[in-house]
Amino acid sequence: MLSEPVTAIAGVGEKFAEDLSVLKIYTVGDLLNYFPYRYDVFEIKPLSELIHEDKVTIEGKVLHEPSLNFYGKKKSRLAFNVEVEGIAVKAVMFNRAFAKKQINTGDTMTLTGKWDAHRLQITVSNYKKGPAAEQAEIQPLYSLKGDVTNYKLKKAVKTGIRDYANTVDEILPEQYLESYKLPVRRDALVTMHFPNSRIDLKHARRRFIYEEFLLFQLKMQLLRKLKRESTHGNAQHYDAALLRDFIDSFPFTLTNAQQKSLNQILADMKSAYRMNRLLQGDVGSGKTAVAAICLYAALTSGKQGALMVPTEILAEQHFESLTELFGEKASIVLLTGSVKGKKRKELTAAIEEHEADIVIGTHALIQDDVNFADLGFVIVDEQHRFGVEQRRTLRDKGLNPDVLFMTATPIPRTLAITAFGDMDVSAIDEMPSGRKEIETYWAKENTLERVLQFIEKRVSAGEQAYVICPLIEESDKMDIQNAVDLYNQLEEFYGSNLTVGLMHGRLSSDEKEETMKQFAENEVQVLVSTTVVEVGVNVPNATIMVIYDAERFGLSQLHQLRGRVGRGEKQSYCILIADPKGETGKERMRIMTETNNGFELSEQDLKLRGPGDFFGKKQSGLPDFKVADMIHDYRALETARQDAQEIIEHNLLDENAAFYPLRIRLENEQMLRDKLD
Repeated sequence: MLSEPVTAIAGVGEKFAEDLSVLKIYTVGDLLNYFPYRYDVFEIKPLSELIHEDKVTIEGKVLHEPSLNFYGKKKSRLAFNVEVEGIAVKAVMFNRAFAKKQINTGDTMTLTGKWDAHRLQITVSNYKKGPAAEQAEIQPLYSLKGDVTNYKLKKAVKTGIRDYANTVDEILPEQYLESYKLPVRRDALVTMHFPNSRIDLKHARRRFIYEEFLLFQLKMQLLRKLKRESTHGNAQHYDAALLRDFIDSFPFTLTNAQQKSLNQILADMKSAYRMNRLLQGDVGSGKTAVAAICLYAALTSGKQGALMVPTEILAEQHFESLTELFGEKASIVLLTGSVKGKKRKELTAAIEEHEADIVIGTHALIQDDVNFADLGFVIVDEQHRFGVEQRRTLRDKGLNPDVLFMTATPIPRTLAITAFGDMDVSAIDEMPSGRKEIETYWAKENTLERVLQFIEKRVSAGEQAYVICPLIEESDKMDIQNAVDLYNQLEEFYGSNLTVGLMHGRLSSDEKEETMKQFAENEVQVLVSTTVVEVGVNVPNATIMVIYDAERFGLSQLHQLRGRVGRGEKQSYCILIADPKGETGKERMRIMTETNNGFELSEQDLKLRGPGDFFGKKQSGLPDFKVADMIHDYRALETARQDAQEIIEHNLLDENAAFYPLRIRLENEQMLRDKLD
């Protein structure tokens, strides 16, 4: 059985088993499911087709005895020539002195290594006597640690497959194997370790990619179902006629994307289950308008609404805009940490007695003295800025209120499906018509003075500018312009012509609030800041965003910073000051100057940075797939999500015998084991 200890495999003793445990291999099943991380393909190509610095394989006859030289401490260099297509090619091996006795004049050798087209030289990483035709076309390479070698691991796997392959059970229903033309699990597992051809390997990989995604999506869909069924929603029966009148009173028409997201949220509000939805959309896409309509819907059903935002100044702006939008239709109050004493008691009493319909605030909303009369709808803006416990505390203030999380960070569909699989996701991926695109330019550091002169010209016309830096103070490790130094430089450059402000993460909350208030009221014309300004105040008068050392930021972060301008009617500009050394940095700058679409940028960012870096490795919570790749295999991810939804919705794990092996697999992996029974 696959659950037997790995020592059950012939040739695996206690010492080797201890070595394997470093790789988290404890059982026969662990070993057989420990797949190679890559494969060496021995494919002979003509010399004329070999690409400089590529890993290649050549076959040739040794022309002379190898020469061996020693250097440094126990380092060696072995060199010899082989005849390939009538040409002498130099072969070099490092630190393999023992090979001198194995290689003789006239031997046919198959050599794999890095090709130097200029010197007609191969730096050998792998070699074998005999022609390539006598070797397997594809050689597996495993990720190794400690004393485990590729040879020993491969030998153990070979023995394990010989003795245990017949005990590998199928877990996928026959209908999926047939529909997607997938090999059975036993054959696919053997092929992953010892492929006969690249085509066979491709199909084996397809099978395990789908299997990994399906198992993960089943877990996510089960979690989603359990969350829904463990709580009773408040089935809000809002007044559709009043809601339509409210929407018609807006000075603009909702975009198709806004209308679609709104319909999804309203359907959730009417359902018997508590809403748990993420609304994502670019800065300026109209999330706030959708949120306001939903708050009004809750109000017409007799419920209270709450909107929690990260900063006091943002809470104040929402309060002002919603008060103007609602007029006499609702009693809206603002509750932040600055509200104290008698005023706070009056507000908390109004909330508890349902004299307040909508409450807007910061984390002050979740303090113990705040009690709602009938909280039915909760919006958490920029949800990643709040901890899980803070969000849960606010949600628990009401009797199972519907919860809408909002973010201005466009998340690629592949990550949204995976990272938020237990939530419903709505996306406003369309900008309102008439909105001016922000003109984005890439400038080199030696043009900084021209950029500063451009800022001065725009400020003299009554506009304002942000200047963003990666660091706060000088760093010995990284030569990056820092906020404090740049602030001093700009103060000196502009003198008394305009006022320069400084904001960074080491300021207290009150100091940050005060600085942003001065900027919002145009007491400060140029604000030098670190990325703390990324999500925050709305300053329509700010038309210029300068980002220093822009190559240090990811595309999504650059786009978020760019979104701080372009809030008013005037043309806005984003200037990226960067001298990237690598191709990735140059590609980022090119992409930023060519597109303003946050969703397109997020997909590009995902390709350049990978999923872990996109969210931040520590808090990402993203699964570590063995074979599957969320970016490249997104079609399989989408297919698996749809299949998992169907399985859970129709309760197939319990009621269809063909799906029973999947249920057992989920239970054996302790994926919600207690919840499934």
